[in-house]
Amino acid sequence: MTPGEDRGLVKSVFPRSVRKNWDLYLLALPVVAYFIIIKYLPMYGIQIAFKDFSVSKGIWDSEWVGFKHFIRFFNNYQFWTLIKNTIGISLFQILVAFPLPIIFALMVNEVRTKWFKKSIQSITFMPHFLSMVVLVGMIMAFLSPSTGLINNILRLFGQEPIYFMTEPDMFKSIYVFSDIWQNMGFSSILYIAVLANIDKQLYEAAMIDGANKLQRLIHIAIPCLIPTAIIMLIFQFGSIMDIGFEKIYLMQNDLNKPSSNVISTYVYETGLLGSQFSFSAAVGLFNSVINFILIIIVNQIAKRVSSTSLW
Repeated sequence: MTPGEDRGLVKSVFPRSVRKNWDLYLLALPVVAYFIIIKYLPMYGIQIAFKDFSVSKGIWDSEWVGFKHFIRFFNNYQFWTLIKNTIGISLFQILVAFPLPIIFALMVNEVRTKWFKKSIQSITFMPHFLSMVVLVGMIMAFLSPSTGLINNILRLFGQEPIYFMTEPDMFKSIYVFSDIWQNMGFSSILYIAVLANIDKQLYEAAMIDGANKLQRLIHIAIPCLIPTAIIMLIFQFGSIMDIGFEKIYLMQNDLNKPSSNVISTYVYETGLLGSQFSFSAAVGLFNSVINFILIIIVNQIAKRVSSTSLW
């Protein structure tokens, strides 16, 4: 094959846009490889949710049982409690924790002293990088009925100590508000970046027209944040059934279990510790299907209400 024929073959195989921007495609290659290897190839194992998986037989040769494990999960006496706890914590987190990074970003954006602004950002970013074990240890130390700071303050006012970590009604609040403390600053980075990229001429024009700070906030800053906030909200609803396992499991005890037992902890205890891999795969697939349906519904609602959506 001649060099001319080689070049002609390359042109026919690779579109012009790929040949022109080959360096950008090369840059994206590790990300694409990550999703293919880590996310898509393991989907081959989804079939064990419909089988009685045996390690000795392997995935392919294990006995096919259809929806047996799904029916077992649906008929479990804890099913509705698990659903209620999982969705309850997720919705509480969305209602309380989702708006706060936006509000924080708007407040930080109004700070004009650079060193003070950077100090606030650094201080609020730090908790995000704490180990989950360390974070839960701090929560238990602060809320300890004997030596905890909160209960020591209550004693100063003549109040009886409260056993926070053993009260089922308090678990959701402790989980969500500790998550706010840990992640609010880090979650606000995206919104701060959006505000930093707003054209300064918009603010200048508004000031010339006599708009005060509140009016500039309402008519310039917030409208610019709305598209990003909608996208992030869609992602939040798309993972409503996926409550982080590690934190809940570390905070969980026998007394708060009526409120803290969620699908992920149930799967760990009954599926993985009991080596019931097919059952845990079935519950995980159920979670993924619900999340997929929710993200489609919320995306369609966002598309109708506004011009912003994932697709």
